[in-house]
Amino acid sequence: MIRLSRISDYGIVLLTELARNGRSMATPELAERTRIAQPMAGKILKALTREGLLLSQRGAKGGYRLVRQPALITVAEIIEALDGPIALTTCIEGGTSECGIEAICPARSNWHRINAAIRDALDGISLADMAGGWQLGHGGIVLGEPAPVFAARPTT
Repeated sequence: MIRLSRISDYGIVLLTELARNGRSMATPELAERTRIAQPMAGKILKALTREGLLLSQRGAKGGYRLVRQPALITVAEIIEALDGPIALTTCIEGGTSECGIEAICPARSNWHRINAAIRDALDGISLADMAGGWQLGHGGIVLGEPAPVFAARPTT
C-alpha cells in the first residue's frame, strides 16, 4: 500500500487551513480548527517554517502565515518539506540504495517513470486547489455512495 505519512497528511491539512483563511494564525487556533493535537501541529508548523514554506511571528499578533500565494505552493513541496524526496522504491531516493539487485533490475527504469508520474501529479496540485476542495454535492464523492464508474478507454 502506498500511503502518505501522518506528518505530511497533517501538514497539508494545516497549510490548507492557512490558505482558506488567508491570514496569520497561531498554533492553538490552527490545532483547534483542524482537530490536530497542538503539540503535533506545533512540531509540523516549525518544520514547515524551517523548510521555507511558512513565516512565523512571535507576540500577541503572532502566528504562522504562508510565504507564497497558495497557488504557488504544491502538494509535492509540502510532502518533500516534511518527508524528504518522493520515492516509491529505495533505488529512486538518490542515496545509497539498500537494494541488492539495483544494478541488474529490469523494472528500475519503469519505477523511475512511475515515480515521475506520481511526482508530476502531486506537483500539479496546488495548495489553492486543496483549499478550494471538492464540496459534497458539487462534484465531490459522497461517502457511503458507490464510486462513479468510468467507461474503459476505447482501444484502437
